[in-house]
Amino acid sequence: MEFLERGYFRFPLEEAVLEWARKSLPIAKKQMRKPEFSHWLECGGTWFVGVDVLPNDPSGNVDDSGPLPGAGYASACGIYGNLNLHRGQVSVIYPGYPRPRKGESDAGYRYRVKRDAAHVDGLRLMNGSGERRLLERHAYILGIPLTECDSDASPLVVWEGSHHIMRAAFRKALGDVPEADWEEVDLAEIYRASRSEVFNVCERVELSASPGEVCLLHRHSVHGIAPWVEGAKAPEEGRMVVYFRPEWNGPGDMWLTAP
Repeated sequence: MEFLERGYFRFPLEEAVLEWARKSLPIAKKQMRKPEFSHWLECGGTWFVGVDVLPNDPSGNVDDSGPLPGAGYASACGIYGNLNLHRGQVSVIYPGYPRPRKGESDAGYRYRVKRDAAHVDGLRLMNGSGERRLLERHAYILGIPLTECDSDASPLVVWEGSHHIMRAAFRKALGDVPEADWEEVDLAEIYRASRSEVFNVCERVELSASPGEVCLLHRHSVHGIAPWVEGAKAPEEGRMVVYFRPEWNGPGDMWLTAP
């Protein structure tokens, strides 16, 4: 399967997905304006992080939009099971991205600009210690665009095949550790080394998708967001994408062992 080999797949436009995006857009905009979500505006006003902002139910239904449709979601369910969807992350990028994030070091900002803030989801940098621990075990990442933008208006970026390198690293670090103790393992060193290998050997691919299309990413893929190229056009809403990253129910080693 191409997705499992490359670590990502962009599914072509489907009318049902486009209709879901059209119905979800005004709801997402309304949610973003609520005061309780204002703290999600980061990077000098150029990135709305929007974690768990979309008020969908576990099927993906948003205000009678119907369950989340399309081949992308169906494919993810076929590989990883029909997991309940969390409230969607409404990620929005605006012209001028990136500006420094609050509290971000100079080195961190340079990495955001030069390396698209490339990362693997679920690994959290622990404040003050420099340690990086696995705190969230997503099954996959599903991105659904809500707005039409130029291709160089801060698209999603993924390093093709990077999930093979990162999976091998995580297996080396966690394979002999009881699953219940994974959160106690510092992955910082092996993560940095493996990520550097990814940059050296994997192709950087920009995935600029439009409403009606869907991007599916492997949970171990190194990915990020490209800087906004000056002059790139987008609507007033910016590049708005809903991301779903469901986790498996209950304990288990699926994060390491599933396809």
